[in-house]
Amino acid sequence: MNSLWKKIITKTTLPKLASGERYSDYKLAKGYRELKILLKRYLKDIILITAGIFSASFGFKGFLLTNHFIDGGATGISLLISALTQIPLYILIICINIPFIFLGYKILGKVFALKTALAIAGLALCVGTVNFPDVTQDNLLVSIFGGFFLGAGIGLAVRGGAVIDGTEVLAIFLSKKMGTTIGDIIIIINVLIFSAAAYFLSVEIALYSMITYLAASKTLDFIIEGIDEYIGVTIISSHNEEIRQMIINEMGRGVTVYSGKKGYGKSGETKNIDIIYTVITRLELNKLNTEIEKIEPNAFVVMNSVKDTKGGMIKKRPLDH
Repeated sequence: MNSLWKKIITKTTLPKLASGERYSDYKLAKGYRELKILLKRYLKDIILITAGIFSASFGFKGFLLTNHFIDGGATGISLLISALTQIPLYILIICINIPFIFLGYKILGKVFALKTALAIAGLALCVGTVNFPDVTQDNLLVSIFGGFFLGAGIGLAVRGGAVIDGTEVLAIFLSKKMGTTIGDIIIIINVLIFSAAAYFLSVEIALYSMITYLAASKTLDFIIEGIDEYIGVTIISSHNEEIRQMIINEMGRGVTVYSGKKGYGKSGETKNIDIIYTVITRLELNKLNTEIEKIEPNAFVVMNSVKDTKGGMIKKRPLDH
């Protein structure tokens, strides 16, 4: 390892040593590995945020701006003010989101705020300087595909650890202060935005803008949650060992086994039992239910949606049969 890499590693990933001490080869190797992980993550974040910026810009300039359609959230406020005042959208994107950047710094930390500031600045720059074709004048297509590209852009930015629409940051802050859910806050904000659009623009534009918002939110969910939809399955059965072997050998999935107690009868008697937990994709759910029924038709099975997974066997290819 050359002296330049050692200097970078000691400055970025390793703790500062006392005077006269030296880093061991193990510490340097560990620091090098951590630095590689950080660089890989930051490169991935940059690619995702850049793709999100261009996708959102295309949604703005290729669809929404020419028809004065808006979206929900901070982008919707920016589009609405731009339609009413003729102030350039790229200026409004920065001005509207500045409070959310400071709020994000307070709630989610310095790295998130810095990424968000750079992402919003990049979006404003792209909207202000890059020319996109005006794709269509059909109102329905504009509302659907404008929302699609805008939602994809916001979702890719979120995947990269930033936001280009600060509404969720505000919703997190208000939900903590007011004791309500984040979803409730977002709904209230969007009701106010679309009501303003109906009053200042027209009811028709407000209705089309709601379609834009629905398209954007569904695309955002799809981008964030991924293509696969995962299901966490908890199984309580007297044949737990057979079911465990089936999941490993037939399904090709990993299993976690918990020790628990099962209550039954009027007296509430308890009995020690192993509880099986596994995560599968939605497409594998039918096969798992069938295999469980073969082993024990009366097994108690609880299924929960899982947003995403990391590590383990879930994203590896299942065993071929």
